[in-house]
Amino acid sequence: MRLAISRRDSAAVVAAVTVGYLLAYLWATGDLSLRTGVAPGVLVIDDPLGRLFARTGPASFGAIATVDTGVVRLLLSPVNVAIGAIVAGLVGINLGMTYLAIRRPTACGIGAGSGLLASVPALLSGTVCCGPVVLLALGVQATAVVLTAFVWLLPIGVALLLASLAYVAMKIDPGRPIES
Repeated sequence: MRLAISRRDSAAVVAAVTVGYLLAYLWATGDLSLRTGVAPGVLVIDDPLGRLFARTGPASFGAIATVDTGVVRLLLSPVNVAIGAIVAGLVGINLGMTYLAIRRPTACGIGAGSGLLASVPALLSGTVCCGPVVLLALGVQATAVVLTAFVWLLPIGVALLLASLAYVAMKIDPGRPIES
């Protein structure tokens, strides 16, 4: 992982993907939205510690504050932000290493798609909260088995990202120089 964040180009990929994925994750879970015409401000609920771990879905938790900037509204749920940040960091590191593998495959000794394939389930993890709504909106009749699968997308995505990271870590020789 040090290799991916020590080079300027791959670190930029890691940072851009991590921030972009976190924003997309918060958007998919409904914690981030565009709200023009709303006055900027912060509203905190009465009992934030009591609500902190209150579940609103299989892998989503209740918001303890609303932050309005005048353009963007964030329903601040620290647990959702933490989950999103962990997954976003894993996706960012995986794609940063994939970038290195594409740019310098002989130096890395790995295939170009090593981290990319594992990132796909994590990209779908935003559907944990709103997957059933998406299925209904598309008119797909879902059975209980399909709806149950949404609960497993996040853990499967994280497991595949960790496995991909371990695979890539075993293949990269940090002592081998990678030219700029």
